[in-house]
Amino acid sequence: MQVTETLSSGLKREYKVVVNAAELDKELNSKLADLSKRANIKGFRPGKVPVPHLKRVYGKSAMAEVVQKAIDDRSKALLEEKKLKPAYQPEVKLPEDEAEVNAVMDGKGDLAFSLSFEVIPDFEVKDHSGLALVKHLVEVTEDHIAETLNRFASQSKSFEEKQGEAANGDQLTISFVGTIDDTPFEGGTADDVQLELGSNQFIPGFEEQLVGAKAGEERTVRVSFPESYGVAELAGKPAAFAVKVTKVEAPKQAAIDEDFAKKMGFEDLAKLKDTIKERMSQEFGQMTAMKLKRDVLDALDKLYDFELPVKLVEAEFNGIWTALTNEMKRAAKSFADENTTEEDARKEYKAIAERRVRLGLVLGTLGEKEGIQVNEQELQQALMNRMRQFPGQEKQVMDYYRKNPAALVELRGPIFEQKVVDLIVSRAKVDEKKVGKEDLQKMIEDEQDRPEI
Repeated sequence: MQVTETLSSGLKREYKVVVNAAELDKELNSKLADLSKRANIKGFRPGKVPVPHLKRVYGKSAMAEVVQKAIDDRSKALLEEKKLKPAYQPEVKLPEDEAEVNAVMDGKGDLAFSLSFEVIPDFEVKDHSGLALVKHLVEVTEDHIAETLNRFASQSKSFEEKQGEAANGDQLTISFVGTIDDTPFEGGTADDVQLELGSNQFIPGFEEQLVGAKAGEERTVRVSFPESYGVAELAGKPAAFAVKVTKVEAPKQAAIDEDFAKKMGFEDLAKLKDTIKERMSQEFGQMTAMKLKRDVLDALDKLYDFELPVKLVEAEFNGIWTALTNEMKRAAKSFADENTTEEDARKEYKAIAERRVRLGLVLGTLGEKEGIQVNEQELQQALMNRMRQFPGQEKQVMDYYRKNPAALVELRGPIFEQKVVDLIVSRAKVDEKKVGKEDLQKMIEDEQDRPEI
């Protein structure tokens, strides 16, 4: 194998590799010799097919496999010999000349190919022991537990018939016929529908016009379908609904007592409260970890500044940009609606892509240096968590990940990343600060529009 460096500029590397025809022929004969031991061809005893005959019959197809293996093996050997770490899968280019390619496949020409890529940048890993971090903690209070209990009670509320006018929160039983230009439209008619006023179940403006209605009353509700309405034939059009109210019911809050706890599936009210406290502690803990991780990433982003592999940034940006533009199309929004221009948006998201690539390289390099690994148990736990996100489809999710090793790598990434973040936190100067739930939520919400890794 002959190797010639043809480009070395910044992170970019390119090499020309030549494997002479004699090497390829030797590897082809070895492959065919192994095949001859297993081949079963008419006219020859099993395992006794001559190599020259196999070469005539299967030579070109076998040579294609030999060439591919030669490219893979020589590329790997080159990287190991030069001690290079590509930032992505190197790009292989074969000769464009058809005659040259045919000569290689016929065993009469040397195989020449180029290998181009960018290397992972070499940067100094900083001492993170000096990082000053704040761990924001939220304590579960009796008010938090009471708020959750009240929400459960509200969800379990019943309704009882009332006399008089309907108010927000009341439940109406209605029948209606919808028309556009005095013509009924498909899906615009229904009988005995239950509607809780203020729930925003119906299109904007509908429920508000039924406030004050009484049982037995008939009203005409006039509204316009939103421009973004899911049925294109109705989007943006004004409509009139002839509505008859047959029943008005007021909400009756469930009493929070021992019977309520048992209906929820708990031994008693104390056990229900303990469970709520435990779950809220987990929820607040996740919020704390989310905020702390973000602070770590922000600190790392300020510490490191080095040249980035162009193709990694381009790939990250393209992924972000595609997701953004698809979402804007679904929402029927323009850049003007977001108070920006496409040019400014591209600059903003290019910076986000650069941040993500930079932080990914920092975390990856630090994790490798510290020998951080993701074990099989952690990977299986992540898979179980993913399966829980798709109730009733657990088997399909499991089969997907078993058949797609690359998808398992996507599960591994966040675990590896969190373990590196945890390592940094363990070495940093961390002060604890108690804050309210709303305060921590506000901190997290304020950061949601900022770039994350």
